Amino acid sequence: MLMANWSSILLIVFGCVACIQLFYYGWFFSRVAFYRPSPRTRHFQHPVSVIICARDEDENLARNLPGVLVQHYPSTKEVIVVNDNSTDDSKYILQELKKTFKHLQVVELQQEAKLISGKKYPLSIGIREAKHEILLLTDSDCVPASEHWMQKMQDAYAEGTEIVLGYGAYHKTKGLLNKLIRFETFHTALQYLSYALAGIPYMGVGRNLSYRKDLFLRNKGFSSINHIPSGDDDLFINRVATRYNTAVMIDAEAITRSIPKTTWTGWLKQKSRHYTTAKYYKPLHTFLLGLYFISQFAFYPLLVAALLLCPWPYVVAIAGVKLLWQAIVLYKAMSKLDEKDLWPWFIVLDMWMFFYYLLFFPALWRRPAKSWN
Repeated sequence: MLMANWSSILLIVFGCVACIQLFYYGWFFSRVAFYRPSPRTRHFQHPVSVIICARDEDENLARNLPGVLVQHYPSTKEVIVVNDNSTDDSKYILQELKKTFKHLQVVELQQEAKLISGKKYPLSIGIREAKHEILLLTDSDCVPASEHWMQKMQDAYAEGTEIVLGYGAYHKTKGLLNKLIRFETFHTALQYLSYALAGIPYMGVGRNLSYRKDLFLRNKGFSSINHIPSGDDDLFINRVATRYNTAVMIDAEAITRSIPKTTWTGWLKQKSRHYTTAKYYKPLHTFLLGLYFISQFAFYPLLVAALLLCPWPYVVAIAGVKLLWQAIVLYKAMSKLDEKDLWPWFIVLDMWMFFYYLLFFPALWRRPAKSWN
């Protein structure tokens, strides 16, 4: 009798966790999967300032910066590279590129900011030097997926738009680690893009992000988060984004791509640094992200337990509905974000997230590193 009661409770708990997952995939993530941009009768072509901060990135600048400089954009544009106290050959590479590309502007920083750690100071200098109202941010290790990246990101602007969130992906290479890195990156983008489409924007990524200079100045730049080493992208957007001023750009030609880490140690260090800012998010965002995390973390352990202790037809039915809807949404979303090759692996990758959370959960309480590079 006692065993039957525990079996019923376990089945109910498993069903509730599956329903929470179905809610997130139905209410939030389906917005990316079935996204269709509104028809445009007019395309905005604002003058735009691209800003890139770099420290000891000579190889990345030589490899990726030309992809930014050759963008097809009919309006006025400039590309500002803030060379932040580099000790390598970055200065000379930028000088050579400037001979060919007259719209390249270089800002040489030769002194560290005493009280502002991280990337915020060089980025603030780049924004201050920008001549145009529309800012487009990326990193030195990123390259646009097409020559229309700049145009596509500007197409998302409409009346009242102050922020445009893009997708910063990673290059596709062979190996398990590459799939895990790309799935985690896709999974993060699926969340912040879908939340923005639902009117609850909570973050963006500096690899592909655009906002107005006036928005930055009105909010006194990064002054409210200068004490936090990280957060120049996600925390700033968390502070200033609203349902009314934020748009997304979901288009394969509007993606930027970076070279992913090739070692587990390098990737673990990178991701641990990123997650140290999550505890500073607004309470609503923390609640929604936390509830999703708990449901995703608990689903597969509960599935195993329920298969062992509960009537298996009910367990299979609940899991089957959840996985079928998840498969549909992920297939459509991965197709939109040019990650469709990950779809055949989605169950394995989804199971991996259980171990992923175990690895990075402690980073939520860790003090952020002071170095941004």
